[in-house]
Amino acid sequence: MFVLTVDQDASTTRGDLVPELLTTMAPLTAALPGVLRPFERTVGDEVQAVLRDADDLTTVTLALLRIGGWSIGIGIGPVHEPLPASSRAASGEAFVRARAAVERAKGRGSAAPVAVEAGAGETGARGREAEAVLRLLGGVIARRSDAGWEAIELVGAGGLRQKDVAARLKISEQAVSQRLRTALWSEEVAVRPVVARLLAEGDR
Repeated sequence: MFVLTVDQDASTTRGDLVPELLTTMAPLTAALPGVLRPFERTVGDEVQAVLRDADDLTTVTLALLRIGGWSIGIGIGPVHEPLPASSRAASGEAFVRARAAVERAKGRGSAAPVAVEAGAGETGARGREAEAVLRLLGGVIARRSDAGWEAIELVGAGGLRQKDVAARLKISEQAVSQRLRTALWSEEVAVRPVVARLLAEGDR
């Protein structure tokens, strides 16, 4: 099982952004069958979610990294079942590890403040590898331009061909291709399954 504990950075100067984050993430988590408990405020400016699917966890984590301004802790391991209606009432090793992970993520001072805790041994090693790749992807995401995101959203979520994107944006196909190359979109698409596999192996 996977637990995401996410804490707002610099909340004393930025104000409480939890309601905004919950509103932004709700449509995404509602569309993902692997989300067992969607994000809810746990305490202060912290939110938490519970997932069972590594692919969906990767999608949610990268969405959080795109938003920015949040430290992300991923805890991998067993939880006490059946899960209560609220994640605030849930417990288990994955929750403990998510707490340790978010505390570690806060101290990174990097473009991708994300940490993964998956215990010891082989599962712990897979967790550390997943963390390294997530941080690399997060760094790529943080450096994308608005133009790059515009093309990605039409090609990725929109499912349009580059020719159709060019017509929609009134630019050339070459310009669309350049935007996607600069944004390293194909590289992200290729790496996402690797991250999900490492996260899943950390849960074995």
